[in-house]
Amino acid sequence: MHFVYILNSIDYSERFYVGLTENVEERLHAHNIGQVPHTSKFAPWKIKTFIAFENKEQAANFEQYLKTSSGRVFCKKRL
Repeated sequence: MHFVYILNSIDYSERFYVGLTENVEERLHAHNIGQVPHTSKFAPWKIKTFIAFENKEQAANFEQYLKTSSGRVFCKKRL
């Protein structure tokens, strides 16, 4: 399975991060211990939501959509 996940910073509640992984728990741990440079300064993180896909291409397409302006609006309203 491939997961698109949305993280929310615990200390900076307006900060979100969208990513793609095969293991959500391991990836969250990597974000929280500073292994991901893009998110390290806003750690710790918590999972807001994640969505499972059987197909990696579909997951990657959805991740890219969520990173667009209309995708960010969708996240705030629906997820």
